[in-house]
Amino acid sequence: MAQLNTDDGGGKKGGGKVRSKKQNSTVDLTAMVDLAFLLITFFMLTTSLSKPQSMPLGLPAKDDIDDPIPPVKTDQRRTVTVILGKNNAIKWYHGLLEAPEANGKPQNTSYGKDGIRKILLDRVQSVPQVTGNLKKGLIVIIKPTSKSNYRNLVDILDEMVISKVDTYAIVNDFSPEEKTLIADITK
Repeated sequence: MAQLNTDDGGGKKGGGKVRSKKQNSTVDLTAMVDLAFLLITFFMLTTSLSKPQSMPLGLPAKDDIDDPIPPVKTDQRRTVTVILGKNNAIKWYHGLLEAPEANGKPQNTSYGKDGIRKILLDRVQSVPQVTGNLKKGLIVIIKPTSKSNYRNLVDILDEMVISKVDTYAIVNDFSPEEKTLIADITK
């Protein structure tokens, strides 16, 4: 039992007068300690801890293997392809890789505000003006290689949110021309 003892200091004071002996006052703290532990336990069990932040991804439904999927045609003026390589390497190109003279050759860049973010922000602004349709914006095709890591994919998805790119896809199919690019950034 927990007790709180208050002592009058002990010993005799003053002259030879006889005084009656005072009782020590005690307070039983057991009930208060029990209540404190019950409250702590209650609040620990009922409090929700911080939930991890996650980005919603719209994943396609599983299709039958026998059913061939026709390739999706997109406007090459609206498309930017980003290939993720080893050691945080990024190679990107606008439009089709088969016609580099029309859209520029594939270029290397990095993550961050002076790298891929600047490119995406420029394209988000220019694509609606070039196509003449303000409702149709930029389409980004993200192609992670087997040498890229999970952090690279998360970083590029963060760049999509920061750059306000509404339409993007994660693809793991590489054309023969892209395979030659991959050899350059996965060394």
